[in-house]
Amino acid sequence: MLSPSQRPSVMPHAELPATPLIAAKARPLSGVARVPGDKSISHRALIMGALSVGETAISGLLEGDDVLRTAACMGALGATVERREGPKGATWRVWGRGIGGLVEPADVLDMGNSGTGARLIAGLLSAYPFLSVMTGDASLRRRPMDRIIQPLSQTGAAFHSRAGGKLPMAIRGTSMPMPLTYDSPVASAQVKSAVLLAGLHAPGRTTLTEPAASRDHTERMFKHFGVEVDAGPLKAGSSAYKVSIIGQPELSGRPIVVPGDPSSAAFPVVAALLVSGSEIVIENVGLNPLRTGLFDTLREMGASIETLNQRIEAGEPVADLKVKASVLKGVSVPAARAPSMIDEYPILAVAAACAEGETRMEGLAELRVKESDRLAAMVNGLVACGVDARADGDTMIVKGKGKPPKGNATIAVNLDHRIAMAFLVLGQVSDHPIGIDDASAIATSFPDFVVLMSKLGATLQTSADQ
Repeated sequence: MLSPSQRPSVMPHAELPATPLIAAKARPLSGVARVPGDKSISHRALIMGALSVGETAISGLLEGDDVLRTAACMGALGATVERREGPKGATWRVWGRGIGGLVEPADVLDMGNSGTGARLIAGLLSAYPFLSVMTGDASLRRRPMDRIIQPLSQTGAAFHSRAGGKLPMAIRGTSMPMPLTYDSPVASAQVKSAVLLAGLHAPGRTTLTEPAASRDHTERMFKHFGVEVDAGPLKAGSSAYKVSIIGQPELSGRPIVVPGDPSSAAFPVVAALLVSGSEIVIENVGLNPLRTGLFDTLREMGASIETLNQRIEAGEPVADLKVKASVLKGVSVPAARAPSMIDEYPILAVAAACAEGETRMEGLAELRVKESDRLAAMVNGLVACGVDARADGDTMIVKGKGKPPKGNATIAVNLDHRIAMAFLVLGQVSDHPIGIDDASAIATSFPDFVVLMSKLGATLQTSADQ
């Protein structure tokens, strides 16, 4: 094991330049590609490695800025984190300190743009008797943290934040974390995971309920490391979900294979569906049933998406996706589906803009507190591109004409990676190019987006290239 003086610094991935990008009509997309590792699983793999004794080897880790911020935080809290290049790609190795073994950070923890990293690590820090301070970029400092401050304060931790529970935030953890029984008012994997990570350090049973099942990567990762987890419907026939864990387990490091992120796969998948004559294969995509709402919806719209080579890796279902260009029709997407595809609504709205008829997407309140107000951003951007789109409360309504819109717009993305990529996909089929004002945020989740899409046949360029 490396000594503290030998620990490598973990620097954020090189970002795309903070310059405009323009997407123009693409030729048919073709080829085989792999998207980056799942962002949600990557965060959790690093955290669980830091809480385990011995070595955790992680392959397929997303090397986007969000995840690298979490890697840097684990190093700042005393774990040893190392990246090693091998013949089959990079392996990240974490030598952890065990439950209760993390140490006080010497400096402010900068989470960049990562809401997931900030909320999960806040849950972790609430269970340690030291002071830590967390901040982020301008976008993250606008996002509310009250939803985790409220339950975590009940464990005995103290939080001091800006008005509205916003970063920067100081956390004074407790030496005797109390197990919680918490009824979450929202279905949120971030809230659930923050509570469960705090509960991992508390004696006895920690229990959380939520109105619907949010993504369950934390529960699956806990089971992979040997934590006692009981999860399922709150009662027979109910959509509500309950999970409980037994705290203070002894964890040992173990290997993790991170599957491709379905939220990242969504962009080339929708591009291939919309660009006439396209046929692509996206390998190694995570198909956790609580993450596949977009693919289910696209199939309802008439999409040709075939699942190949299904398998299980580190407790997560994985497969390859074969996608062919398809004629899409509008559908109604119920609010109950939102937890399984909350990050995919921007790219679904792009598919809806090119479909025949009206698509209604209900229950999107959560979109208003993402990296930007994604509901407003998508509606405004689509209208600028000539699409009939509007918001009615927390419902987004897009009326497609069965053909691509005119485009010919430049979209202000406000540091939101998914808004940026969604409009770059729309620009590949619109009558006229679509630009975004700043591509830098894309690196938070999909550092090689431009390279991957260009290899498949997309036309993406800076204004200087024209």
